Amino acid sequence: MMATVTGQAAPADACFMLIHPRLDLETPNLQTLKRNLERGTDAIKAEALQQVISGTLQGENYEPLLMHIIRFVMPTRNKTLKKLLLLYWEVCPKYDGDGKLKQETILICNALLNDLQHPNEYIRGSTLRFLCKLREAELLEPLIGPTRECLAHRHAYVRKNAVEAIASIYRTLPHLIPDAPELIGGVLQTEADMTCRRNALGMLTHSAPGVAVQWLKESAQLVGGFEELLQLAVIDLIRRAARDFPGEKALFIRCIFELLGAAASAVKYEAAATLVALSSNPAAVKAAAACYIALATKESDNNVRIIVLERLDRLRARHEGIVDDLVMDLLRVLAAPDLDVRRKALGIVMKLTSRRNVDDVVAMLKKELAKTVADAADYDASLDYRLLLIQTIHSCASQFPEVAASVVELFLDSIAEFGASSATDAIVFIREVAEKFPDLRQGIVSHLVSSFLDFKAGKVMRGALWILGEYAETPDEIRQVWARLREAIGELPLLAAEQRELDAAAAAPSAAEGPEKSEPRAPAASASRRILPDGTYATESSLTAKAVDVSALKLDSKPPLRAVLLHSDFFTGTVLASTLTKLVLRFARAAGADDEQQANSLRAEAILIMAGVIRIGHSAFVATPIDEDSYDRVLACIRALEYMDEDSEVLTEAFIADTQRAFSRLVKGEVKRAAEEERQHNDENAVQVDDAIEFRLLAAAKGAGAESAEDTLEHDIELATGEAEGRAAVSKLDSVVQLTGFSDAVYAEAYVNVNQYDILLDIMVVNQTNATLRNLSIEFSTLGDLKLVEKPTSYNVAPYSFSSVKASIKVSSTETGVIFGTIVYDGPSVNDSHSIVLNDIHVDIMEYIRPARCDEAQFHSMWTEFEWENKVNMSTTKEAAENLDLRAYLQHIMKATNMACLTPENALAGDCGFLSANLYARSIFGEDALANISIEKPTDDSPITGHIRIRAKTQGIALSLGDKISAAKVSLSD
Repeated sequence: MMATVTGQAAPADACFMLIHPRLDLETPNLQTLKRNLERGTDAIKAEALQQVISGTLQGENYEPLLMHIIRFVMPTRNKTLKKLLLLYWEVCPKYDGDGKLKQETILICNALLNDLQHPNEYIRGSTLRFLCKLREAELLEPLIGPTRECLAHRHAYVRKNAVEAIASIYRTLPHLIPDAPELIGGVLQTEADMTCRRNALGMLTHSAPGVAVQWLKESAQLVGGFEELLQLAVIDLIRRAARDFPGEKALFIRCIFELLGAAASAVKYEAAATLVALSSNPAAVKAAAACYIALATKESDNNVRIIVLERLDRLRARHEGIVDDLVMDLLRVLAAPDLDVRRKALGIVMKLTSRRNVDDVVAMLKKELAKTVADAADYDASLDYRLLLIQTIHSCASQFPEVAASVVELFLDSIAEFGASSATDAIVFIREVAEKFPDLRQGIVSHLVSSFLDFKAGKVMRGALWILGEYAETPDEIRQVWARLREAIGELPLLAAEQRELDAAAAAPSAAEGPEKSEPRAPAASASRRILPDGTYATESSLTAKAVDVSALKLDSKPPLRAVLLHSDFFTGTVLASTLTKLVLRFARAAGADDEQQANSLRAEAILIMAGVIRIGHSAFVATPIDEDSYDRVLACIRALEYMDEDSEVLTEAFIADTQRAFSRLVKGEVKRAAEEERQHNDENAVQVDDAIEFRLLAAAKGAGAESAEDTLEHDIELATGEAEGRAAVSKLDSVVQLTGFSDAVYAEAYVNVNQYDILLDIMVVNQTNATLRNLSIEFSTLGDLKLVEKPTSYNVAPYSFSSVKASIKVSSTETGVIFGTIVYDGPSVNDSHSIVLNDIHVDIMEYIRPARCDEAQFHSMWTEFEWENKVNMSTTKEAAENLDLRAYLQHIMKATNMACLTPENALAGDCGFLSANLYARSIFGEDALANISIEKPTDDSPITGHIRIRAKTQGIALSLGDKISAAKVSLSD
């Protein structure tokens, strides 16, 4: 935890050092340290000095050791001790109790003066680097002359540190070196070392931008030949000086265009970002986008690729339509082996695709899809990439219907070669296209009939069966579908062939044993003795049938539908029964009286197949018997065909018209949801016609437009610290937590600012006594995935005054954490120590949870994979449920958990006493959170009851979300 102290306490020394404390080592006392510093060898002195430095940073009072270090350590010639001395001069207390500089610092100044004139260039350079950290004019003033002399040293290491030292002194105490810009300007003109020139240009950029711009005008033709460090410094100069020197904009843009072709990737990236900040011209935007695409294509680091693609996506959002022509160049990024990079690139490709380039994009995606089918070397990676390509092509065809026909043809030709997940997504897309485009239905049915025997996965078969049953309408199509289904089922009745194979397998070993042992074995009888209620004994006999050896059936060689049923996939059996019922009803209505005999034949055959499905489910040939839902569904189809003549209109309405309307509503609901998301996005980015137009060149120095500020270093720092949000004072008061009571000797309260990956605590400490509180410190501890980096330093607080402590705590995962601690201080008298326990600070998980969306297949895959589950029972009082329906209760839970509902809106429509929905959210750390809510309200005056099941990969998310739901349930009841 990094901590800084400000307020009315003693003067705070600037410290640029963080050292993690060694908790396994004991803190040495002053006498031991004095003895080691005075009489020890160089190694012992170095170890003692390290202990002093670490202890001083952790708040220990080692002021009495200052003279010992000056007397016994400062005269040393040991290089290690000299380096440690520079660290100690940085952290040691240089002020007395009155806030004045100690007299001993004069000796420190003399030692630094000697080191600045030392013949060893590395000692000089280290001392110059230390001067960058000094802020005391009394110490720096005697050192100005030697520092200026170091600018002419023969070694570049000394010269570059001398430039940094002068830059730091001029930035904090400009009166000590009033001619620093001219001095450094001369160095920039004559220096040959690129690092020295970089440091000099950086100093002029911050302190004298006019001098730096003049140098750039003179060296503009040489910018392309500079080394990487100096080129980055030139870009930083252009970015900072563009606002103050608008007349040099042409020069700046010409230099940036030249740097776009630099060899270093970092220079290209910064140049592209700066170019977009300077100009919104389409040519500049296209050049920057092309540079980003080249970086994403050529860089080997996947993290760099993702960062570049994110910047490209932001550029696309700010300049709609300008970079659409580069979509084919962006598709070259798909050559990267990392799946996350490919997913990010395809996401941007989808946003850049328009009617002008959709044909080229789909053609390129088809080629990539063909590569994944042909690539058998890395099957798992190809499988994931293939699924991603299919989903992208699906989205393309949904947005641009003109390519739907070619995409459907591709999927139908290749679906047999896809894996289970890829083929499932492809069949879902084909089903959606068949609903949206009636002209393509005949071709889809024909392709599915020809390739049905190649399907192996149950999900693919179910999708294909549904399409065939829904869109095969003419008698000829129904006959073709029926013939193909008979081939996929095999011999009728079902289980007849399996029984023969089993008998043949059992007869083979019997014949080998001899004729005397070839008689069939009867079921084995067993007897057991039981005690009757009256206390007497009775014998109970039973027959035990021999278990069936299913391995002898060779299921892999059987027809696909038959094999799926024998593998206990009875859901596919119910879809088969429903499809057969639809086909019989359609054929009877379309054929009429002419083909009544064939209609009866199909009807009888369908009933035979359905009865066979039930028979398989109750036989010993399957590992799992048929479930009740599947059994009832198949039986309902059998009864529908039995009473088809009497209730033809009702059955046709139920099996054909209702299913068509239900799926049509589902497709229209998805289209409506996508249109609503696009409308919300447009509303967020819309600009009213009467809004003021902001001219960046006419804006104040600190009021520039958002476009120019987005790519500046200051803006990045504001985003990192959370200051860019500009939270109002009223909203900040909501985040203030009282840590102590008003009657305590020390009153403390904290403002909790939660950023993405860290928590900033701004703690105000008030001394409510009339005595000075000495060595006051705040000791923090955490519970959960929160990490403390450093212990805050101790300080003194005057009577009735206050101080402010800022602490940063790192967050590593989405989990509700607790920050607790104590305030420890010493009173006016000796051995008068006090402590105050602070109230706990609870970190809310909702600060890290964001609503997100995923498809049904991904949700079910994660639901099966995640191992942590938390089940929360839901119940409300009758009073709370009177004016609350199930959908309002769902909205209440979604708002409390910050989760998105994946269940389509049309599936939740209508009046029903039961509601079930899937919820999904994703944390900023990439962790997924799933939830399924099942609630009911049988009558209007009854309470809402049910439960919510939460699943996550980590236990913390599951428990934290459960606590939020329980709290929301209690608040609703209240």
